[in-house]
Amino acid sequence: MNILAINPGHNGSAALVADGKLEVYIEEERMSRMKRDGNPYKSMIWLMNHYQIDKLIICGNGSEHERHVLPWTGENSYEALVRKFYPNVEVISFGHMHHLAHAASAFYGSGFDSAASLVVDGCGTFRRFPDIEDFPEKDKFTYFETESIYKCEWPDKIEEVWKRYGENHGPRIETSDTDADSAITLTKSYEAVSEWLGFGAIEAGKTMGLAPYGRDDDKIPDLFMEGTLRGDKNVFIPAYPRCAYIDHNRYPYINATKDVTRTEDGREFYPWHSDKTKVRDVHKNLAWKIQKETQEMMCTYIEKAVDMTGEKNIVISGGYGLNVIANTYYQEKFPDLNIYIDPICHDGGLSIGAAKFLSHQFAKTTDITYEKDPLKNVYLGPEYKYNDDILESYIKVNKLEDEIEVTETTDAEVAQLIKDRNIVTIFQGRSEGGPRALGNRSILYDPTDPDGKDFVNTVKGREWFRPFAASVLKEHAKEWFDMKGLKESPYMMYALEVSDEHIGEIPAVTHVDGTCRIQTVSKLDNTSYYALIKEFYKLTGVPILFNTSFNLGGEPLVENLDDAIHTLRNSKLEYMYMPELGKLTKVPNNEEESDG
Repeated sequence: MNILAINPGHNGSAALVADGKLEVYIEEERMSRMKRDGNPYKSMIWLMNHYQIDKLIICGNGSEHERHVLPWTGENSYEALVRKFYPNVEVISFGHMHHLAHAASAFYGSGFDSAASLVVDGCGTFRRFPDIEDFPEKDKFTYFETESIYKCEWPDKIEEVWKRYGENHGPRIETSDTDADSAITLTKSYEAVSEWLGFGAIEAGKTMGLAPYGRDDDKIPDLFMEGTLRGDKNVFIPAYPRCAYIDHNRYPYINATKDVTRTEDGREFYPWHSDKTKVRDVHKNLAWKIQKETQEMMCTYIEKAVDMTGEKNIVISGGYGLNVIANTYYQEKFPDLNIYIDPICHDGGLSIGAAKFLSHQFAKTTDITYEKDPLKNVYLGPEYKYNDDILESYIKVNKLEDEIEVTETTDAEVAQLIKDRNIVTIFQGRSEGGPRALGNRSILYDPTDPDGKDFVNTVKGREWFRPFAASVLKEHAKEWFDMKGLKESPYMMYALEVSDEHIGEIPAVTHVDGTCRIQTVSKLDNTSYYALIKEFYKLTGVPILFNTSFNLGGEPLVENLDDAIHTLRNSKLEYMYMPELGKLTKVPNNEEESDG
């Protein structure tokens, strides 16, 4: 049975599961070229046109699902489209099981026989409280999932054991079966700080990158009540859907600047400054504070998951799972636990979780048990079969003969280019699912360049403080990094300390706190990429390449050849390596030409 699931909402996506096996995963932004596009029409149609689909699952949270209802028919727009053009496909709504989909994505990807699945999210499914028909409507209010724990057992048991809710401008929720006692939640507080810093609530990764520049500051209040799981309402003010925000009137130190910006609804925050000289200690220290306190709260949730399920296998999903600093902290804090972080733990992974979960539920009704399908890699995008003729035709049709140079090359020659401190992009195979570039859609550089971080941040149009990742040959990882007991880190989900022996040798990928976000690469993981790193190792003695995503600041990862060439032509990037073809594409840097 072929099941296609789509996730309408930010990080919209589509996933195809065939007889319990994940075959293709597409993030809508890669197809539409709109960052975090929440309308996965292109992804859905691409899969519909390339595969026989039996069932379509529409998932997401309640509001996102209902947003797509057509007013003139009352139908969901996705369902109407499928009914019109693909009448043999059965459509099923999975719109009110947001956290369940997260939990399923992590559990089935882990390969565990059983596990506790911990979901920590900004906002999941919306509900009305109390759900009592004769309760006065005027006294009801909206609440939404924030943290959940599920007991999971192979093949088809995913059972809720605990859930916490946040409220939407309402009073505290106090029920017998939930700890939902506050609107301020772990992820919402992190979003509030990110928004106050000027990044935007959904750009929490930037706050995480800034955090190591900060320190403990006694002028900043504790952000969470000591000994409890609920947020301190003296610091944060609930305001969903614009998330929580900081009470700037109560804490003038936090807002003591002439650069403060006031929004129409009265909130205040600092505009972000690209000029590091204008970044104040309070920016850095608040980022440090929110990172420290939220990761400590996460440890409380992990302990709760263990206590409530008896499990030593813990899988983590939801947006906070992308916090690589926290992920590393758990490894040190809980050495006796087996912790798996879903590499596609943001809302894009909902389509995977829904397709996997329902695939096993349908199988149960027919006494079928599918084989396990643990996540082996995230090279899950559409397959493009490029060859020399297609590349030549593309250049000719687009009249780029005078602009693009294509030459034959080898791994050794490309490694030499990188050693000579040229930025080289790599484009091959299927695109990566999730937010990390892992050698198929990557920008590569020399990790030993002391000025490398500033140089590439400038080229990409990123903030000066943001760190870069390193791709390291798996067999050399323990030599160069403190692995914290990890055997591998194939998805860049951990920030690990560079070993004392090598701390000064790879400054371009070493963050201010001495850590590096690493991807371990084996020949089995990615044969071509492994071979390139190996050649760089032969030349330099460093088994590592500087790796960042093949895109420019604010843009999605490139998906196809057209995206890649477009990015080269509209940036300071010059080189693109296509190892499958043994070709090096060069687009001469326009800025350099004009300067000359």
